[in-house]
This record gives sequence, C-alpha cells and structure tokens, in this order.
Amino acid sequence: MYIYSTVEGDNWLEKSQTSAQHFREELEKHKNAKSINLYINSTGGSVFEGSAIYSQLKRHSAKVTVYIDGFACSIASVIAMAGDKVIMSENAVMMIHNAWAVAAGNSAQLRKIADDLDVINKANKAAYLVKSDGKITPEKLTEMLDNETYLSAEDCMKYGFCDEVSSKVNNSVENHAEMLAYRNSIEKIYAMAEKPEKQKHDKSEIFKKLFKI
Repeated sequence: MYIYSTVEGDNWLEKSQTSAQHFREELEKHKNAKSINLYINSTGGSVFEGSAIYSQLKRHSAKVTVYIDGFACSIASVIAMAGDKVIMSENAVMMIHNAWAVAAGNSAQLRKIADDLDVINKANKAAYLVKSDGKITPEKLTEMLDNETYLSAEDCMKYGFCDEVSSKVNNSVENHAEMLAYRNSIEKIYAMAEKPEKQKHDKSEIFKKLFKI
C-alpha cells in the first residue's frame, strides 16, 4: 500500500487513494494477510483521515512494515508509527508538529477549537510514545512538537521512531512537487478563512479542511 500524496478524504469528484475509507476497503480485502507493506512519501494532510488509518493498521493482525521513502511529515509521520517495523531510506525526512487549525468565530468558539486541538495533540503524542518504547521522554517529545521538528533517519533511530535505516535510497522526483502542492492547498484554506462571506462551501467540508496536522 502507498501513501504518496496528501492524506485526504474523498471529494465529490473522485475517491481518494489516501483516505481512511480506501484503507478500510483494501484491508478488508486482505483481512487474512500475514504481512502488510506501507510505503510513505507524504507531507501530511487530514488528521481525521490519518488517525483512522493509523488505528486500522494497528488493529490488523498482520505484521506491518512501513517504508519511508522520502517525506513522512505531519499526520503521515503518525501513520508511520503504526508500523511494527519502520524502515527509513537514509535520505528520508520526518517532520513532527502539533495539530493546527485555521479558526474563525467568537471567543467561545475559538476557545473550544483550542481545547479540541489539545485533545488531538494528546492522542498523537501517544502514537509517538508507543512506537518510541521509552527512547524519548514525554517532555522531549512535547518540545519537539512545539518547535515543528525535522528529523533525519538517524534522528528517528535515536528516538525510536524508526527501526532501521536503509542505504538503498529512493530519491523521489515527486517530493518537490508535492511540497509545492501542499503549500498551495494551505494558502487556499487561509484565503477561504479570510473571506468567509464570499464562500458557499458545505460546513462539514470546511471543518475537515481546517483541522490539519
């Protein structure tokens, strides 16, 4: 299985290959599989989709091996933590940070969004700590998340986020393009939040877009 693009749900135009629903369907087809290989090169995306993918992989009886070929950033790094074994190419990069949201509303609504983000952050921290198995303290992890930290393969080995560094590098030509696409999507979300009176989006879709990790 591959996560080689932004983690996102289905839209009215097409089905996403990185949605929790897609993973549910594929895992159901192979519910008796003994091993699952997941290849990641992603800058992240929806925390809702990614958290569900993580849980599905953890629940499956198969041995899950995660290969980080390029980037495993944001929620993609959380998904990687579902691997029983995580193998990073020596040129691969992981980035971890706290969940964020573009917020609009009155003071009570803004406080609720902040509280919601605290709950999401706590859940994501648990995924890193379980995989680390004591190689990183909760205090150090919090510091790294607060600072939006980029980690080399060697760093990830040190903190227990990966189990092996592979010298068989996979230089993906998609990395730069994917980063640009991700930045453009963020800029669109900011524009949407700044001019809500000119938008006629479904509220549930806006909510899904605003909460990212």
